Amino acid sequence: MSSLLEIRDLEVRYGSHRVLDRVSLTASRSERIAILGPSGSGKTSLMRAINGFTPVTSGSVRVNGVEVTKARRRALRGLRSQIGLISQRHDLIDGLSVHQNVMAGALGRWSFFRAMRFLAWPLKEELELAREALRHVGLEHKLRARTSTLSGGEHQRVAIARALVQKPVLLLADEPVASLDPRTSEQILALLSVLAEETHVTLICSLHQPELAERYFSRIIAIHGGQLVETAPATLILGANL
Repeated sequence: MSSLLEIRDLEVRYGSHRVLDRVSLTASRSERIAILGPSGSGKTSLMRAINGFTPVTSGSVRVNGVEVTKARRRALRGLRSQIGLISQRHDLIDGLSVHQNVMAGALGRWSFFRAMRFLAWPLKEELELAREALRHVGLEHKLRARTSTLSGGEHQRVAIARALVQKPVLLLADEPVASLDPRTSEQILALLSVLAEETHVTLICSLHQPELAERYFSRIIAIHGGQLVETAPATLILGANL
């Protein structure tokens, strides 16, 4: 399999503090990778560097053959349209309906005027796209609900549906279950795993829990103090001291 993601000697600094220290990583198409590490270990900074949101001090990040650190304006927007992002905070707008939040995943392909028109007057085919994405996450019946009425787990499912509408080649899930109870965490990670397999998207997910990483991911990477300290099949790293 060809590498969808290639990171070479990546270094990120915030002032004098080195957050990522010569990190190298490759991810194949359709691969599911968990990144394990405590708070402050560099997981979120790594995700943001991949997406082009964090300035890189040195090294390189390539996604689908495009050098992220050199992309500007239109090229960077085009690159980000291929990268779905699911965060711990869900990043949904509670004042909007569920279908409006879901279709925000299509904004990278829409003009400004189409996006504004959709908010006021969604077309039948656009609603059907939102409905289909929600069907994948088991929330079709919430299509026109207010997002503010959803539970934490439902919020995260809507965020996943939004990413599906985006049709990404790479899906970054940054601590997606950190604020959820154990049962809901299992449901969300099982859903992400199944969807990644069905859509052939590369999934990279940061977690605190080794047991969940072992259960749902074929490869685990441990990161500590900004350094990649181990990479192995999930069954070999379970129980590592993070």
